[in-house]
Amino acid sequence: MKDTCNTSINHYRRKSLPGRGLSRRNFFKYMGAGIATYFVWTDYLASESLSRLSETGMPAAPDTLSSWIHVSATGAITVFTGKVEVGQNIRTSLTQVVAEELFVPISTISLIMGDTARTPYDRGTYGSLTTPQMAPILRKAAASLREILLQEARKEWKLGEVELKLEKGSVKHPTNGKQLGYGSLANAKQLLLPMNENVRTIDPTKWTVAGTPVKKINGVDFVRGKHRYVSDMVVPDMLYGKVLRPPAYGAKLIRANVDAAATIPGVRVVQQGDFIGVVAKNSRTAAMALATIEAEWERSPQVAGAALFDHLKRTGEPGNAVPSEITAAYEFASLKLEQEFKIDYIAHVPLEPRAGLARWKDGSLEVWTGTQRPFGVQEELERAFSIPKEKIRVYMPDTGSGYGGKHTGEAGIEAAMLAKAVGKPVKVTWTREEEFKWAYFRPAGLIQVRAAVDGSRLSSWEFHNYNSGGAGINSPYLGATKYEQYHRSDSPLRQGSYRALASTANIFAMESTINDLAQMVRADPMEFRLKNLQDERLKSVIKTAGQAFDWNREKPASNHGFGMACGAVKGGFVATFAEVAVDPNTRELRVISAVTAFECGAILNPRHLESQVTGCVLQGLGGALFEAVEFDDGNVSNAFLSSYRVPRFKDIPQTKVLLVNRKDLPSSGAGEAPIVCIAPAIRNAIDDAVGVKLYRLPMVPSGRVPNA
Repeated sequence: MKDTCNTSINHYRRKSLPGRGLSRRNFFKYMGAGIATYFVWTDYLASESLSRLSETGMPAAPDTLSSWIHVSATGAITVFTGKVEVGQNIRTSLTQVVAEELFVPISTISLIMGDTARTPYDRGTYGSLTTPQMAPILRKAAASLREILLQEARKEWKLGEVELKLEKGSVKHPTNGKQLGYGSLANAKQLLLPMNENVRTIDPTKWTVAGTPVKKINGVDFVRGKHRYVSDMVVPDMLYGKVLRPPAYGAKLIRANVDAAATIPGVRVVQQGDFIGVVAKNSRTAAMALATIEAEWERSPQVAGAALFDHLKRTGEPGNAVPSEITAAYEFASLKLEQEFKIDYIAHVPLEPRAGLARWKDGSLEVWTGTQRPFGVQEELERAFSIPKEKIRVYMPDTGSGYGGKHTGEAGIEAAMLAKAVGKPVKVTWTREEEFKWAYFRPAGLIQVRAAVDGSRLSSWEFHNYNSGGAGINSPYLGATKYEQYHRSDSPLRQGSYRALASTANIFAMESTINDLAQMVRADPMEFRLKNLQDERLKSVIKTAGQAFDWNREKPASNHGFGMACGAVKGGFVATFAEVAVDPNTRELRVISAVTAFECGAILNPRHLESQVTGCVLQGLGGALFEAVEFDDGNVSNAFLSSYRVPRFKDIPQTKVLLVNRKDLPSSGAGEAPIVCIAPAIRNAIDDAVGVKLYRLPMVPSGRVPNA
């Protein structure tokens, strides 16, 4: 805690653009002597792989550093990135790419992540963007630093442009066997140079550190309980806070009686408009005090859970008119189908619920919180308290999962409000019930598909998504006419980002429909897909998974079924094959096995990539079979793990993951794509087993398949 609680670094925010990074003119004042290379913010926006960032309209100052790597006089290597570790093991893989380019052991590198006072500005860790965006930057920055060190060694030895070798943090003399350590080359220097965009990085075919199954950095700390999550943290004089919540969505506070809470020894009540909170010396007393508050609420009518999908369709934007050639191709087709899919809201269920710890000092604010967007939380705090960003520091300790559910900073804002009112540090930790009810959900959706085939080829494809999103909506299949549209709708519940966004919903509908079309023309589902696909990367993972699954083998019994699905999401290509069994008497479903092949370019760490893919498949199992938020009149009724069904050990099938390593291609992200195929693969396997086509997620919340 002594390092995390040190506030002195607050004062080195750069002057030219507060809250956006450390200026190069102040770099050595705070880093100490050494050699460093940097990547500037303007280049960050201009980079082809990062072009999407320019859409934000963020001010770009030429004095702003966006990433940097520093070698100190002791040889210590420090790497800075605004990305954060949320359980995806990106801390390890980013360290690997730097170690690879600098020829140093991983243990010599310190990676500073997601600290708004020390790291470059970053929009957030989401969308599987860290590997394709940050890893190439750090590779080039490290390679640039390597070339600087080599040039410094040539100067020291008075050599020309001769070839020098690097090994374990030292440069070797070409003839006399002498060595110069990186620390000695950096000693007494203040050398800060821009990254060389044209520097040669090490080819993935020659990687010795990157691309290998390095163990999780700091993994032992997690296993032994040494790592401190925000919910574990304690600072001197800290108090514990609780916040009064409404009973349901749309409820407004009319009046509240806090007298009983205020009389409890050691309890302080904070009331600012509709915000009411309590603080105490321990969380139990704070919870007891909160329970004594008598509040009266005005409730307005809310959308009933049973009317959800009608509401989404009725409030959906009309969008553009469907082109006449799409309609004509469908109407004149001899083999066609029209299907509707319903996707329920689901919760993120992170291991660590939201937590925030806030401390004010001399008009400045420090907040510790588990978030995927520390700079976004800093901006939320700036708006909430009307203080400049240079007076706000957000720390993001490696946190206990997010799955897209921790983009916002509610707990940190609540802690800061309470801390400001009582003049002491305050920690707010959400309960599991609060996490279920007041965090945001994966959007519900209504998807309508009309498709037709001509022989073994698609001839018409019309796809409409209401509310859940446009991610993954574009079909990879060949077709004479295709039309896809996302319609925004009014959402009765709070919704937001979720792992793979709407790709899970859209690919479920897409792959279910493709499977049904294959049945209509009496084609093998795998062969039908391969015939209608052009993308060789997608076809490759289908063939790889199909071979490992032994797709053409005989079924062990008549109540067993095989199913498959494929998809391409954010540079990742995935195919999943599943085997299921349906008990002929009870209709109970059992998922026996799941084989997934995945390709995302050159693999940075196969050990962690396999874990990512496995984690995606198992998380996707919950959304496929069980998980759904139940609500009515604005009230979430299953806001506990006892009533919200997540996968259990008995639900887990025999799982096999095959990684396709394309060292000839750039590395892509892997935190999202592998989740999208398990649901349609199981759906198609159920149909193969008992002839029941399912059109809703979750498919079997009771664990039993309905009769045909």
